[in-house]
Amino acid sequence: MRVNEELCIGCGSCVPYCPMGCINLDGKAQIDLDECVECGVCFRSKVCPVDAIYEGELDELRLFRKTFSDPWIVHPSTNVPGRGTEEMKTNEVTGRFKRGYTGIAIELGRPGTGTRFYDVEKIAKACAAFGVEFEPQNPVTAIMSDKKTGKIDERFMNEKTLSAIVEFTAPNDKVVDILKSVKEASKELSTVASLEVCCRREPDGSLPMEELAKKAGFTPSLNGKVNVGLGRPLAKEE
Repeated sequence: MRVNEELCIGCGSCVPYCPMGCINLDGKAQIDLDECVECGVCFRSKVCPVDAIYEGELDELRLFRKTFSDPWIVHPSTNVPGRGTEEMKTNEVTGRFKRGYTGIAIELGRPGTGTRFYDVEKIAKACAAFGVEFEPQNPVTAIMSDKKTGKIDERFMNEKTLSAIVEFTAPNDKVVDILKSVKEASKELSTVASLEVCCRREPDGSLPMEELAKKAGFTPSLNGKVNVGLGRPLAKEE
C-alpha cells in the first residue's frame, strides 16, 4: 500500500486500522513497506478522509504478500481465497484425513503478528523430517522447492504475510513425535503459531488425536462440526 503525501493531511485516522502496525505518523502517514503485508485493510476501510491511501503497482513479491494476506484474493495454486486451503473441519466433505491418520496444521502469524517465510520453513522442516505428506492443495506446499525437506523457495524466505499454514497428513503412530518436534521448533520462531489436529471419530466415539496430543504435551481444546445442508458428505469410509 502507498500514501499520496500530497493528499495526506496527517490526521492519523489510518494508523489504528493497520493489523501489522506499520503505518507511522511523522507529520504525514508513512507505510513501512518491509512490514506491510499488502492486506489492504487501510485502503478498503475507506478511513482516509482525503483518499490518500492507494494500492500501487505490485511486483511479484508484493503480489505474493497480498495473495497470502488479502482474503479477497484467490491463491492461483489452490483456487481458494483467504489462507488458501480448505478448512480441516470440512473433512466429511473433502475426505482428506482417513481413519488411522491425523491431519495436522500449524498456522503462523495469526493473530496480529504476521510471519516471514524463514519461520514457516523452520516448522516445515521439523515436520518433513518424519516423512510427512504435505497437503498438495495448500499454497505453502506450492512454494516449497523441496517437498521432501520442507525447503521454501529462496525468493520468498524474507517475505512477510498476515499468516501462513503448514499442513499435512501423518499416520497416527508418528503423531506424538511430530508434535513434540513442532513444539521444539516453535521455540526458534519470531512469531506466534497455533496448532490444529483433526481425525475421524472411532466407532466408540473416541478421538485418537486427543490422546496423541496429550502424550505430546499439549492440552487439546476439542471442537466438532456437523454440516447441515452446507455440503454433501462425499467422503467414503474405507
